[in-house]
Amino acid sequence: MTAWSAITTRFKHHAVDTRPLRIASFRRQLVGQGTSFVGAMLTQVAVPVQVYDLSNSSLQVGLVGLVGLLPLVFFGLYGGAIADVMDRRTLYLISSLGAWAVTLGLFAQTAAGIGSVPLILALVAVQSAFFAIASAARGAIIPRIVEPDLVPAANTLSFTVGNLGQVLGPLIAGVLVTRHHGFDYAYAADALLFTVALYAALRLPSMPPDGTAPRAGFRSVVQGLSFIAGEPVLLMSFAVDIVAMVFAMPRALYPEVAAERWHGQVGPLYAAIAIGAVVAGLSSGWIGRIRRQGVALTIAISGWGLCVAASGLAHQLWLVVMLLAVAGAADLVSAVYRQTILQTYAPDAMRGRMQGVFIVVVAGGPRLGDLRSGATASATSVTFSWVAGGLVCVIAVAVAALVVRPFWRYDAQAAIAGSDLPIALMVAEAEPGLSAEQATIGRNPG
Repeated sequence: MTAWSAITTRFKHHAVDTRPLRIASFRRQLVGQGTSFVGAMLTQVAVPVQVYDLSNSSLQVGLVGLVGLLPLVFFGLYGGAIADVMDRRTLYLISSLGAWAVTLGLFAQTAAGIGSVPLILALVAVQSAFFAIASAARGAIIPRIVEPDLVPAANTLSFTVGNLGQVLGPLIAGVLVTRHHGFDYAYAADALLFTVALYAALRLPSMPPDGTAPRAGFRSVVQGLSFIAGEPVLLMSFAVDIVAMVFAMPRALYPEVAAERWHGQVGPLYAAIAIGAVVAGLSSGWIGRIRRQGVALTIAISGWGLCVAASGLAHQLWLVVMLLAVAGAADLVSAVYRQTILQTYAPDAMRGRMQGVFIVVVAGGPRLGDLRSGATASATSVTFSWVAGGLVCVIAVAVAALVVRPFWRYDAQAAIAGSDLPIALMVAEAEPGLSAEQATIGRNPG
């Protein structure tokens, strides 16, 4: 083998797995998701910066996370139950339209010069509800349009594209809100870019339920939570993420730190974690080959906490961004494994509810983290809140992983071999001209 051939082989071995892009429905979803994430990050940066601009308080910035938490929890859990009993495409489209309408509301209140923090918080709460339902439906869609062995690759592509949006969005938003206070421009751009995601949702195939899930309601939600409680692997995959986000997510501190140290340059801080995640995603070919995903998840989250703690001690902007980028790379690995464990461990009739809990944890954890970090900074200092949270994360996750042995010993290949993912028919529907038999065989290159 020549040196060039060896280099090419090694590159293919580690480069991101793009096989899911052969599926048209997934490809459209990926484009729509990436575009909408750019817009969503414009809003996610503009809201806390606008609140800080109006109130000059990190505690009130932390309240942005709190007001979105309760609707996120309720509608995430209930939306997941609905996703198990109705067409997931329809649910995804309706909830996405609702979130889009709220973004227009944020634009309208800013353009009108109202300047009301309570109004902004109310709109954030409503948007959080629609976001929770849409996310539960979207997460349950992926395993219906790709084969089980491609689920890790599909999740990696989704997270990578999403993180690319989280790089571009904050950088653009940082220019708008820092130099021009262009909060209305940020919200308007978000609404415009989100139309691509709406188009992708319209083009999805119909995804009716399999008929085995109970009627959506309190009992079905409890059934989903009981399922998680009885499965140590699933329970731990949620628990470690809650710990990581509640204790080691410093984003509520960004506006104050940027104002005090770097003349308000907040954009690079909001983009830093996503930059690292994008780099990790582009070199993620190895992720799907790891069998001991519990071990890998523990190492990734521990790395996240250490890098966050170190970044809190740095005072040069470039060094903070670099350390947060490394933390973001670890978070990308963590996110892929958590989502993959969930999608391959739970039966399809339970998957909507599992995704509901997933989005409550994934999106709710950072909101609690905003409140925790903002309140701690107000009582102590920004540096203490930032650094201590990262260290607590490392210690708590390491102890939990050692105590819950089934999670530490989790074997991904064994779980996939025993899964009941009924994907052949859905793949055939997503790819016109492809039979269910061909879909079952798969789409390996060559």
